[in-house]
Amino acid sequence: MLPSHSSFLAADPGLITPDASAHRDARVRPGAADGSTRPLWLGVALGLFATGLLMRMAGLAIEPASGGNLPYLVCGTAALLTRVYAGRMPGRLGRALADGAEYYALFTLIALAGAVTSYPIAGLTRGFHDSGLQRIDHALGFDWLAWYRTVAAHPWLQTWGLAAYRSIYLSPAILLGHAAWTGDRTAARRFLAVFGMTAAATLALYAFMPAVGPFSYLWHGPIPYMPESEQWQQGLIPALRDHEVRVIDLAHLRGLVSAPSFHTAAALLYIRAAWPIPRLRWPLLALNVAMLLSTPVEGTHYLADMLIGAAVTGIVVGIMGRRRA
Repeated sequence: MLPSHSSFLAADPGLITPDASAHRDARVRPGAADGSTRPLWLGVALGLFATGLLMRMAGLAIEPASGGNLPYLVCGTAALLTRVYAGRMPGRLGRALADGAEYYALFTLIALAGAVTSYPIAGLTRGFHDSGLQRIDHALGFDWLAWYRTVAAHPWLQTWGLAAYRSIYLSPAILLGHAAWTGDRTAARRFLAVFGMTAAATLALYAFMPAVGPFSYLWHGPIPYMPESEQWQQGLIPALRDHEVRVIDLAHLRGLVSAPSFHTAAALLYIRAAWPIPRLRWPLLALNVAMLLSTPVEGTHYLADMLIGAAVTGIVVGIMGRRRA
């Protein structure tokens, strides 16, 4: 079962929103150590270094001159300029723009590094674990094929499910924007730290349970509806293992991770982050519950994938809570 809201939300009451005194302190002393992003930048640098090592081990590279790199270079440059020049502006708006640019840059780097790292990890794995994951689903009474047939038979479910599944970056944009506008640097730092730890844990576990997903494993015959994640795993993972793919195109990154489900881990993290903020609590709860419901089909995930993803977030939040105790 997914962890209940009561136990999950109580794991670390100050994980996203600190107490009132800490919030006032973040406003009065914006450079306070507890709100510093330096540890985050160090963590990102170490993560990128690890990604580089894994890429080398798997014989993969990113083409520096590829046009797929251009959007990231443009956005990175814009974020840097905003951080520098908006930081010199007096008042709340300048501070919010500067902080927001830094938060979005950090989040993008973490997300991009995670997506890229899944490629060398997939290339270094062996075998597939679909039979074991499907056995877990069968034991739990979850029928993925019935879920898929229901979505395939109702176009409105496809439309809403696709929109919900693609919203994975909307919630963090709202949460980090809120933190920037309210001057809550400590909240932003903690959110980014937990997001990064969750991504790292997901990738580490993925190395032990690569799978092609239930769509490729269970569905045979004509395809009435092609989910967002399509069937990339069954072709791309063997190609990575056989070194038939040597260059990663950042403009066409594909989801390769089946278990744990990162959409599930992220949705629970976003709900946990929004819960202490009254104006964001219910809208982001509804959005992320919709994303969870869309994940089996659009993400081609077993229920087992989702349960493991939920456990990852629960463990990371618990660790952060103990560190603050």
